[in-house]
Amino acid sequence: MGKKINLIISSAVLLVVAGVFIFHSINAERPKKSPGAEQVVINEEGMLFDRAQRAMDSGDLVKARDVYQRIVEKFPASGKVAKAQGSLEDLNVKILFSGIPTGDSRIYAVQKGDTLNRIAKKFGTTPDLISKSNNLKNSFIKIGEKLKVYTAGFSIVVDKSQNILTLKSGQEIIKTYRVSTGKNSCTPVGTFKVINKIIDPPWYKEPGVMIPAGDPKNVLGSRWLGISKPSYGIHGTIQPETIGQSVTEGCVRMRNEEVEELYILVPEGTEVIITE
Repeated sequence: MGKKINLIISSAVLLVVAGVFIFHSINAERPKKSPGAEQVVINEEGMLFDRAQRAMDSGDLVKARDVYQRIVEKFPASGKVAKAQGSLEDLNVKILFSGIPTGDSRIYAVQKGDTLNRIAKKFGTTPDLISKSNNLKNSFIKIGEKLKVYTAGFSIVVDKSQNILTLKSGQEIIKTYRVSTGKNSCTPVGTFKVINKIIDPPWYKEPGVMIPAGDPKNVLGSRWLGISKPSYGIHGTIQPETIGQSVTEGCVRMRNEEVEELYILVPEGTEVIITE
């Protein structure tokens, strides 16, 4: 009886061993699955992010910007596209504020009689941007001095439905900003121009009543860009927590640090389109 039981157990063990052998043989012959299309996309996107970061680390801002641009164009549905877009826009401004030459700028040799204002007017830019991109400590410039000058110009589009201000150069988006617009849709719609720019603007709350810059009641913040619709403009704020809401009396409201950036970039005469 014991021999019979041992024989049965041995046979069972042999069957198990044979089954394991056959299983491994079948799996060895079965071709390994290649990565799916989704995995390939993830890998490529990750490689591009790594390439952009290496370019940033080496100080090659233009290469980093171009890689982020490629990510945005190639992977528009990615969960990381907002991160790439934000990095792209930040780099656009950093390059504008640097001495790095681009296809939209030129190197200008200062002529006799030139001032920053005259050069800016000649090329449709701002003296502030010329000063910033050339790291000038003051407005003094010398004959023959080489200056980077941005020549492409800008336009502004305000989308009231999303409370987004987009700064463009030609068809290229330079940067987008969250803004506040008018309650009950009172921000005017149409095509306007920037007609004046003021640092630390006073606020005329009503005729004959002026609230100076720095007063806690002055709602205009640190900069004012008036548009060709009387009494309306783009300005800073003393209430940054309201950005993104439709709460103003009709003007476009920005965070102070962002309107200061915009102030440097756009000259008087810049087109401002406001849409519903």
